[in-house]
Amino acid sequence: MHVEFLTGVFSLIASLVGTFGGILTSTKLTNYQINELKKQVDKHNSVIERTFKLEEHSKYVDERIARLESEVEK
Repeated sequence: MHVEFLTGVFSLIASLVGTFGGILTSTKLTNYQINELKKQVDKHNSVIERTFKLEEHSKYVDERIARLESEVEK
């Protein structure tokens, strides 16, 4: 009886350690993936902001060219 009880207790402890170890590993991996995704989103947002600035500058340049062309035509 005593041996069976100890076997059960050790099995329970091993199961708990394995379960919590798996949970911790899974949590670390999930956190790592989330952080990597955040980095990619930040890069994407940076590209969007730079594209917007380039479009604004291009708009300004187009207007400037149009004004200069109209001055040349006069």
